[in-house]
Amino acid sequence: MKIRRRAAAYGVCRDTAGRVLLTRGSDASAFPGVWSLPGGGIEQGEHPDDTIVRELAEETGLRVRITGVRSALADLARLPDDSIEHTDRIVYDVETTGGDLRHELDGTTDLAQWVPPADVPARPLLRFTARVLGVPFEPVEVPVPAVPAERPPGPVQRFGAYALATDPAGRILLTRIAEGYPGAGRWHLPGGGTDFGETPERALARELLEETSQRGRVVDLLGVSHRYDPGALGPEGVPLDWHVIRVFYEVKVDEPTTAAVTEAAGGSTSEAAWFTLGELANLPLTELSREALARKG
Repeated sequence: MKIRRRAAAYGVCRDTAGRVLLTRGSDASAFPGVWSLPGGGIEQGEHPDDTIVRELAEETGLRVRITGVRSALADLARLPDDSIEHTDRIVYDVETTGGDLRHELDGTTDLAQWVPPADVPARPLLRFTARVLGVPFEPVEVPVPAVPAERPPGPVQRFGAYALATDPAGRILLTRIAEGYPGAGRWHLPGGGTDFGETPERALARELLEETSQRGRVVDLLGVSHRYDPGALGPEGVPLDWHVIRVFYEVKVDEPTTAAVTEAAGGSTSEAAWFTLGELANLPLTELSREALARKG
């Protein structure tokens, strides 16, 4: 059985009348005739913020700006060729700033329309679109296939979930990147890549426990980040065309314990620790740690 994985960005866009912008899958898409929020795949090296602006312009002719990040989702689908595809989806709230509504030519969509809320449930919708818009849908169970242990050749695009985790005393939980990995020696937000068939929040809970021995609760989705390093070296010293797409959450650890890395974390994390805000000033931090701390204020 073939398996595929991709990351994509989509936008919830409404006009002044409250209508939502939807696009219909063309014959070139995996699901022709099915309606979706506009959006599509994140290209190698592209920030997801740029993806949603580009995709809306391509599919609808409209220029948009981001007003917020709504959610991060993941789902499995069985495609017409019987392969299983895992899609990580970042859903934005956007608003139009210009352009004229038009249909996409020679793409994976063939119609773009403003749809009144009362008419949305009558459309055949992709399941993630129905979920985002609050339309009841019939769940489809797709078995999680075995994933080959060896990484296929070519560029690496990884999707990860990370936590800006605090305890009741206001301390920040960080992990240190081990030698041999990009960013070695710097203090990073706990978290990591999602597994095939795993949602970002489930991955975050697993990574938090593996890397720090803590259990936390998600409070909010703080933002989206990425890092593109085509010259990065993997742990074996092999160059990687490396692109990591990251969502980061605010997490509360209500009953903190001594932070400790478990064996399940693998080799990428060398240590974990709690820090006061004052102690952070003297630490070598990753750009994701700095961005999350600035976003939280």
